Amino acid sequence: MKQTIVFLMICAIVYGCGQSGSQGSTDSSAGKTAMSTEEYDPKRGEGKFDSVELEDQLDVPMATEGKLISDLKCASCHKYTDERLVGPGWEGVTSKHRPEWIMNFITNPDPMIDKDPELQAQLEICLVRMPNQNLSDDDARAILEFMRQNDGLE
Repeated sequence: MKQTIVFLMICAIVYGCGQSGSQGSTDSSAGKTAMSTEEYDPKRGEGKFDSVELEDQLDVPMATEGKLISDLKCASCHKYTDERLVGPGWEGVTSKHRPEWIMNFITNPDPMIDKDPELQAQLEICLVRMPNQNLSDDDARAILEFMRQNDGLE
């Protein structure tokens, strides 16, 4: 446990030091800062997903696939309960956020962390940025379906 905490602290320091020069930089052609929230939509997030259509019923095979992916790529940092591990727990996430926001965040975390005040507050608590897992759109959609199942949709 002690080694894990030391490792996470080192990662946070290394990552934070490597990012210090780019935060708040000005894009002279646009005339605004790189961390501007002017165009950020907190309901859909930042990314290519403008609309995600969900069925009323759970797609069980897709949720099963999503759990397999989550166990591999997400469970080392997230519990499926409301408890925080490295990152926040997943319980209730589908009632707190729209499907577009979830899909955009899990496929495009860095720009969202830079612009979303809620994610910035989480970063202050967790001290570690969520890494980009390079999920395909289908993988992200399967994870979303597992999140819906985790939140009690049957």
